[in-house]
Amino acid sequence: MSTRLNKYISESGVCSRREADKFIEQGNVFVNGKRASIGDQVTEKDRVVVNGSLIEPRAPEDAIYIAFNKPPGITSTTETSVKDNIIRYIKHSERIFPIGRLDKDSQGLILLTSNGDIVNKILRAGNKHEKEYIVMVDKPITDSFIEGMRGGVPIMGIMTQKCEVKKETNYIFRITLIQGMNRQIRKMCEHFGYEVVQLERIRVMNITLKGLGVGDWRELTEKELEGIMKMTETSSGTKEASLPKRRVGPPTTAWSSRPARFSEGESEDKPARKPAGAGGKSAPRAATPSGPKPGRKPAMGKPKPAASAAAFGTEKPPRKPGRPTSAGSKRKPAAKTLNRAPKGNAGRRGSSR
Repeated sequence: MSTRLNKYISESGVCSRREADKFIEQGNVFVNGKRASIGDQVTEKDRVVVNGSLIEPRAPEDAIYIAFNKPPGITSTTETSVKDNIIRYIKHSERIFPIGRLDKDSQGLILLTSNGDIVNKILRAGNKHEKEYIVMVDKPITDSFIEGMRGGVPIMGIMTQKCEVKKETNYIFRITLIQGMNRQIRKMCEHFGYEVVQLERIRVMNITLKGLGVGDWRELTEKELEGIMKMTETSSGTKEASLPKRRVGPPTTAWSSRPARFSEGESEDKPARKPAGAGGKSAPRAATPSGPKPGRKPAMGKPKPAASAAAFGTEKPPRKPGRPTSAGSKRKPAAKTLNRAPKGNAGRRGSSR
């Protein structure tokens, strides 16, 4: 069975597919003694040389699979030019890359691997592999908010897929997604006038954070790996596994908790202005009550709450914004105070705090 050349090189652990394409364009890749071209196909019987070194793809059973409890502030990217990137933080001896992403401000479980074939099988929404989160917001959660989140939310012109949402406390809810849109949960909450204070991913498919401290990582067990392979056995890594995007226009109604656009007794169909009076002059506009316009935030008000230093077990989010980071501060960063993670550094390898 033939494989695209850049994928063949990537699976050997030498570099990424993008970097492999650069080597090919530079004329540094040879297949059976002939200079390769972009898009070439190779098999296991072909002799592939990259930058003067003979390479062989890593066997599937030798692939690396890691579970990492990402702290806030770490960026889920392989780009070495990005400060505090996840690869530099873990410092693994082999080339690995994250399966999906987790926002820089968020924390929790993210999987990393050296097996490029499995990445899209896990991420494609059509394969319906679950990712579970615990979320704290800045104001009390209502039943209408929970129902709205469950039914799908228009963000970035696309309606999100229906999902499971459960209220845990007045300020905390649990949500399970099969999608992975950019900052999806935060944008879904913003649609209803809520702001995320703290967000933690606690599960990806059959893998959980149990026993894994914040900032620590471990290799998956044989049982966990068998579970993933079984769940992705019939999964597709191609675009056909992506669910069709339900595109939506701008919302026509405001959420019930926001100021109403029309006063009581008025209708949306009522014209905004009266017809012009005698002499061609327009009728004077009715005086409007002072205050911020509907749908806009007032210029002055309370500051936005920053990421909470409290654990998810607290009943209310902290009132004071911001998180002290200076030395000697009495408050600890959020990454250090979650009650869920055990103390110690079990499972941590090759990294420094």
